[in-house]
Amino acid sequence: MRIHYFQHVSFEGLGSIEDWAKEQGHSIKATKFFEKFALPELASFDLLVVLGGPMGVADVALHPWLAEEKALIKSAIEADKLVLGICLGAQLIAECLGAKVYANPQKEIGWFPIEKTGHFFFKSLPAAFDAFHWHGDTFDIPRQAVHLASSAACRNQAFLYKKRVLALQFHLEIKAGGIQSLIENAKAELQKADFVQDEVALLEGAKQCDANNNALGKLLNWLGK
Repeated sequence: MRIHYFQHVSFEGLGSIEDWAKEQGHSIKATKFFEKFALPELASFDLLVVLGGPMGVADVALHPWLAEEKALIKSAIEADKLVLGICLGAQLIAECLGAKVYANPQKEIGWFPIEKTGHFFFKSLPAAFDAFHWHGDTFDIPRQAVHLASSAACRNQAFLYKKRVLALQFHLEIKAGGIQSLIENAKAELQKADFVQDEVALLEGAKQCDANNNALGKLLNWLGK
């Protein structure tokens, strides 16, 4: 399978998705919007991965490339490509499918439980498990999409659209090094709040990364089946 990913900032990369792709023998190419970039042709990839970032879906004036990115994501969905969105990527997918994206009542940064809705797509995951979060926005569930998961701080954590488009507000792909990189580049966001953990808790939770990385690999294997 041919994978293309969209990366918005240097400190949020593919994480365990790169490991999974190499294990499966898939090819990987990228568009990095913080460098000189060119968008891919639709025919050049089978799976589009849209990663996270500190910007919001409405920040087109600050990041003009967001308009081009949204158009490509929408075209990929319409072309029946496999699409995975993580955090900002999930929000971009939601907007492309006509759903509202807006500020969550509170920021959610740290390791917090995810509760499944019971849909078959998450059947291999525990009924509740801790996932890594770093976001301030959320989204409504698009029409024709299936709501997959919630958390105490954020009701809409994941959805599946037509069995080929998966949106995850949380970071199953994150590895210990990715957490450290986020802390180094976005430490100012770690302001004390009900759903914001401190640096020690963020790093301590990294012991859960392997299990979550494995879970994401299973979800990617099932996507589109």
